[in-house]
Amino acid sequence: MIVVVCLNPALDVTHHVDAVDWGGVNRPRAVRARPGGKGLNVARTLHALGVDVLVLGLAGGITGAGVEAALRERCVPGRAHPGRRGDPAHLQRRRRPQGHRVLRARPDRRRGGVRRVPPRVRAGAEESHRGGAVRQPAAGAGGRDLRHADRDRGRGGRARGADTHGEALRRGAAAGPAIVKPNLTELAALAGPAARSALAPPADGAADRATAAAAAGQLRGAQAVVVTLGPDGLLAVTGDGCWRARAPAAVAGNATGAGDAVAAALAHGLVLGRPWDERLRHAAALGAATAAAPVAGEFRRQDYLGALTAVTVEEVR
Repeated sequence: MIVVVCLNPALDVTHHVDAVDWGGVNRPRAVRARPGGKGLNVARTLHALGVDVLVLGLAGGITGAGVEAALRERCVPGRAHPGRRGDPAHLQRRRRPQGHRVLRARPDRRRGGVRRVPPRVRAGAEESHRGGAVRQPAAGAGGRDLRHADRDRGRGGRARGADTHGEALRRGAAAGPAIVKPNLTELAALAGPAARSALAPPADGAADRATAAAAAGQLRGAQAVVVTLGPDGLLAVTGDGCWRARAPAAVAGNATGAGDAVAAALAHGLVLGRPWDERLRHAAALGAATAAAPVAGEFRRQDYLGALTAVTVEEVR
């Protein structure tokens, strides 16, 4: 079982329109709502892959009720702690022939959270993944929660992964998870302005090495760091070496949730014990297949299997 802890669930609403008139009336051809946010996208992807998964997290207000109902409709097991206020809704405009814009309704700040996984759930869990934006901690509060959550990470052979941003990302890495998965922008924000220009995605060894050095320096404690580079693929810094995965050519679709699909594939590969090159091959392929889908956080299996043959993985020396 993989337990996914969602600190900031959302409802992704995609409006399909032919064009947008920001000063007039817009009538979408179709509207689709899906449970979203980092953790829920990871859980939905794992479930679609046939993985035994359990969602834990917060759900409040009308949006939270909608998220819970949507998970039940998709038969994704979950246990939600009622938040004091509502969860955010992510609104997305889709137009033809290409392009999209995300409009995020700002969430109310909440207190509370999921600090401990229930003992019976921990006993059956092979891996847990934490995803989602969290309130930036004052005097270390957010990082303390992450460290408490991962304090028993060595017990029973269970591994943890984390996908967040900002100071919470740095502190989460210090807790020693098996994998952390920042994107390039999140890593650059930690590395600072002086280091940004040297980071990937340029497809050359110097940029890859600079990015690997930044990942190792800024996210100390994590057993592995996988940096997502958008259409340029992935860069992994692991105890077994540094690897670069390059996805097939950029595809037209909806890139929302593609990074979360990468996180899901990494967690799945960790549980299966895949070597790093194969783990990255599946992660890059699943991310590309998700980006090709018209709806946030979904993929077609034939796109996934097709991308597997096109992804290249090489060691960075």
